[in-house]
Amino acid sequence: MQTPAPHMTEVNRQSLPAGEPAAGDEQFSSDSASLTAPGPRAPKKKLVRKPVDRAQVLRRSVQLAFLALNLWVGVQFYLFVRFFETDGRSLWLSRPAGVEGWLPIAGLMNLKALLVTGAMPEMYPAGLVLFLSFIAVSVVFRKAFCSWLCPVGTLSEWLWKAGKRLFGRSFLVPRWLDAPLRAVKYLLLAFFIKIVVVDMPLLALQAFFQNPYGMTLDLRMLDFFRHVSGTAAAVVGALAVASVFVPNFWCRYACPYGAFMGLGAWLSPLRIRRFPDPCIDCGKCAKACPSRLPVDVKLNVLSPECTGCLECVTACPVEGALLLVAPARRRVSPWLVAAGVAGIFLAFVGVAKLTGHWDGPVPVEAWYDLVRSGAGATHP
Repeated sequence: MQTPAPHMTEVNRQSLPAGEPAAGDEQFSSDSASLTAPGPRAPKKKLVRKPVDRAQVLRRSVQLAFLALNLWVGVQFYLFVRFFETDGRSLWLSRPAGVEGWLPIAGLMNLKALLVTGAMPEMYPAGLVLFLSFIAVSVVFRKAFCSWLCPVGTLSEWLWKAGKRLFGRSFLVPRWLDAPLRAVKYLLLAFFIKIVVVDMPLLALQAFFQNPYGMTLDLRMLDFFRHVSGTAAAVVGALAVASVFVPNFWCRYACPYGAFMGLGAWLSPLRIRRFPDPCIDCGKCAKACPSRLPVDVKLNVLSPECTGCLECVTACPVEGALLLVAPARRRVSPWLVAAGVAGIFLAFVGVAKLTGHWDGPVPVEAWYDLVRSGAGATHP
């Protein structure tokens, strides 16, 4: 009587060719394969690290240059006004027309006048030129005015980055509250468009600028900073504190100027594009985005909240995975953005100066009376 063959020992198993089942293992293998065998694995993507990204160095350089320009314009305008306030006993500097860039409502009013009449307005022409240049920058480079040029945006960015270093993190508004808060700036924009563009007739608009109140808007803007009221100081202080904790609080929720630029950015031929093949799904781009956009799951970022800051592109570690592109997927270099933003601004200003559409019509002699009467002028 034959005895059953003994089970194969572990040594015998090891001597089998690789991948060949041992005797008696067929049933086990077939029964357990559906339970334990993994499915086909996707090939692991090869990480090709990109060279050092200088986009943020370029952007900060442009920000600092434009902030310095604004500070100089502010100082020059202050000294210009002080010359008349002191009856000529202080330093004389001519009025910088660039101060009109701080009068966005006047720029919007003059934009309506330009569209209706087809002619450049006489009062605050530099304000309209700057307004148009900022629109052009945002249309071409995706709202880049906000992240590359705007001095308020620059200060806001410094505040939240300082808060992040201080507290180790930024604090985000819950999603259910974030969307309605973002709508506030669009409601404010709609309000100003209704008042200025829809409700105000052209003749009333032109008469406004001929009134001492309308002729001294720049003086009122200066006095706002020189003689800040308690209410204004409280509001500005609250916005500054909020900006320390929440990235770009003012820009994200309350700035109608940025809302206007965002609408213009919808016309931009450029966009941030994610390429799935090289992308390793690390999520660093979405984490870096100060506008909280889901860059890591989008193929194209088209949101009007995108400011073209390129923070997401800088954060991406993979060559060719996330790029700012033009039509036909042509890569746009940060150097081109920096040169383009500065070039558009300088081109508008240069053409305006060459064509005589930069300085306003008010003669220097008239400023003696305007400085004295401007404070007491009432809204027409």
